[in-house]
Amino acid sequence: MVKVEVPSADSVAKKWAEETPRRSTYYETNTPPAASKWEANAKAAAVNFKAAIQAGNIDAMFKGGISKAGAGKFERKVRALAGRFGPGVAAAQTDMQTNVAPFLTEISAVDLKDRRPRGDPTNYDRVKAIGDRLHSKRLALLAAGSPS
Repeated sequence: MVKVEVPSADSVAKKWAEETPRRSTYYETNTPPAASKWEANAKAAAVNFKAAIQAGNIDAMFKGGISKAGAGKFERKVRALAGRFGPGVAAAQTDMQTNVAPFLTEISAVDLKDRRPRGDPTNYDRVKAIGDRLHSKRLALLAAGSPS
């Protein structure tokens, strides 16, 4: 028998951390043209996704993944990446505008009943009217493949 020689996890991680950031130009050049292939393959995987999230032990696997990462990793990553938060938000401004617009349109189209005195249970009907309209819009957009 021959043992397979493998590098240490330390050396693999070090090489990955050094080399991967240098690939940003490659990523920027080659990833956008792959978008249509990603979309087609992701859609084709819908059946597998559904089966995976219905697996009998999915709740245990979900909890296990969270436990494995733990609060420590969550906190460490937030602290390490907090500087990217602002630029990420700025880069997403157009997406935010596009995605929120249909919902704002729905809200503006709701005819609310007159507000009643504080504590009147019919005031909840006003909230429900908006909630129902937004929920229907969300489902319609998801069914149409639009962003939500």
